[in-house]
Amino acid sequence: MPHSSPQPLSLTRSLPAGAARVLLPLGLLLLVSLLALHGRTGEPQRLAAGRPDPAAQFLSLSTGANATIAADLRALTAGPHLAGTPGAAGVAERVLAKFRAAGLRTLTREYAPLLSYPAHASLALLAPDGRSLLAHLSVGEPADAAGRLVPPYHAYAPSGAAVAEAVFVNLGREEDFLALDRLGVGVRGRVAVVVRGAGYRGGVVARAAARGAVAVLIAGRADGGVERGMVLLGGPGDPLTPGWAATGAAERLGFDHEAVKRRFPTIPSMPVSAETASAIVRSLGGPALPAEWRAALGLGEDVGGVGPGPTLVNFTYQEDRKMAIIKDIFATIEGYEEPDRYVILGNHRDAWTYGAVDPNSGTAALLDVARRFGIMLQSGWTPRRTIILCSWDAEEFGMIGSTEWVEANLGDLHSKAVAYLNVDCAVQGMGLFAGSTPQLDKLLVDVTRQVKDPDVEGKTVHDTWSAMDGGINIERLARTDSDFAPFLHHAGIPCVDLYYGKEFPGYHTALDSYVWMEKHGDPLFHRHLAIAEIWGLLALRLADDPVLSFDYQTYASQLQEHANVLVAVMNNNQSVNFINGAIDALSGAATEVQKEAKELKQLDTRDGHALMRRRLLNDRLLLAERSFLQAEGLQGRAWFKHLLYSPPEDYESELSFFPGIADAISRSRNQSAKQQQAAVRHEMWRVSMAIQRAAGVLRGGFSQQNEPFNLSFPMVP
Repeated sequence: MPHSSPQPLSLTRSLPAGAARVLLPLGLLLLVSLLALHGRTGEPQRLAAGRPDPAAQFLSLSTGANATIAADLRALTAGPHLAGTPGAAGVAERVLAKFRAAGLRTLTREYAPLLSYPAHASLALLAPDGRSLLAHLSVGEPADAAGRLVPPYHAYAPSGAAVAEAVFVNLGREEDFLALDRLGVGVRGRVAVVVRGAGYRGGVVARAAARGAVAVLIAGRADGGVERGMVLLGGPGDPLTPGWAATGAAERLGFDHEAVKRRFPTIPSMPVSAETASAIVRSLGGPALPAEWRAALGLGEDVGGVGPGPTLVNFTYQEDRKMAIIKDIFATIEGYEEPDRYVILGNHRDAWTYGAVDPNSGTAALLDVARRFGIMLQSGWTPRRTIILCSWDAEEFGMIGSTEWVEANLGDLHSKAVAYLNVDCAVQGMGLFAGSTPQLDKLLVDVTRQVKDPDVEGKTVHDTWSAMDGGINIERLARTDSDFAPFLHHAGIPCVDLYYGKEFPGYHTALDSYVWMEKHGDPLFHRHLAIAEIWGLLALRLADDPVLSFDYQTYASQLQEHANVLVAVMNNNQSVNFINGAIDALSGAATEVQKEAKELKQLDTRDGHALMRRRLLNDRLLLAERSFLQAEGLQGRAWFKHLLYSPPEDYESELSFFPGIADAISRSRNQSAKQQQAAVRHEMWRVSMAIQRAAGVLRGGFSQQNEPFNLSFPMVP
């Protein structure tokens, strides 16, 4: 329910597909009526003589911010706060109170998704006869001596029991199963023991299930920690409301519905400590462990085999599924010129354990951004476009809070969202890592030149980032492990994802505590400060730049690199020419847009006609990303609609882009050569058409000439 503060944004009703094309002309009519007023009054007092520019003002508010961030993080992580549990309420209230204290307008949205908790679990080793107990094995977490946390479990793992031989399958990759095949060892009817570290845990379970395993045990690597997580399949969001929001009155699919059954693993699984997994593997016979497999569990050269057996594993797990209320929290700063254009910053606040790294390092940074924006508002600053700060719930269950909100407001977001800026684990070590859609690369790099490096005196973040191994490397966001997923993969909104430190050994364990952060992760909280400043400056640039700082020439260059990789994967397949031609069109349109933007930046903003031209250009820039969406989505995975940067179906795919093509290649193993070629060519054609659409949107008009006919176009069998 909304907070008592006035609602500055509707964001409550979805609009039909294509509404953006209908609403934009209507919005322009309204804009025309405001031009005369704008011309008389000029821009707000924030630009009056003597006032700092917004970026300088934002950075000037850094004094003591690291101490404030530390205090917020300590409070946020005082206890566990898993979504849907009593502990989650206190953290939600703190975030809401801090938004209000900053003087920002707030509102909340509640959803009722299906969540999953553990009811009971047990694990034991039995003698080969199945009757003699050899050892009870721990299913708890050594680091949680006080027992304050939810026991280690896999959310959405089905209930089940098994008494079966075990087989060690290393990381659970396809290559690991093939290695077992060569040794004459199979997993059918057996318990697969896996070491975490080879992609999404749900995919690991699904691969083992496909080979006939009856259960999966996944060992963590952290000393004393056991990694919790979820194993839901098929994408983000509530599994009972795929594609629409889990509101109180929403239709919900039954558990026997095919779309729901596909989301859940078919066999139970459980996370275990490295010690528990080692105890099982030491009891195994069979062929000797390969050297690199022994290293994964820290085993000696003469210890254990890959199995199967001869000892038996007695495994039971009981799941507790329930509908739970979750709450998203928002703070808004309404824009003075384009209130209907949204720059969105988001972080989730729910955690498996204490969440000092994941996610509350990001929550504390978000609260600092809110604090600074609040002070700037009091001094007279107002952004040109609306800024929305979002605190998501139930991310750990599959980006549920953000996904339900995106699905509820899809029409509004399609026509109005400028960009989504995500921070999840803000700080988990040294070094800046970032991902983005390519048109935001240059803006991201530019902003890092303004922020002091947290670890090297006298350097900027850009200085140290560019000096990292391989230089500046911006990832493409084709993964589904944080809240940018619904914004990019489903809604086609440009995105950025930021974090410090590549890996955290205590991920999703009891080790993710304030004590670890204070002693190891960021003792002075300067990395938190750097992330908050990069995040805030990105938001200010996107909210205040008269012409959006989107660079589609960089996008075209990145797509050309992808096409070159595809040529190598496809062994120089000429079908890639479909995509190359579309990339050339996008590059040409991007060049035209750059020239237009340069001209518009030099025009007098008191000229109403110039203001309208600027608005039209900005609309084309923000809508171009939507062109990469396909309404019917990827084949067999309709929720994923982005043809360039949705995740591939096979998490071990060679391609981290063009997911439809990646899917067609991976599925072709069971097809004839002719069927394979036709399926891949069809997906290439879909990608090329999406890129052509983007070029057309950037140019802002209908094609001026007929496209030459290509009589070798792909034929669908």
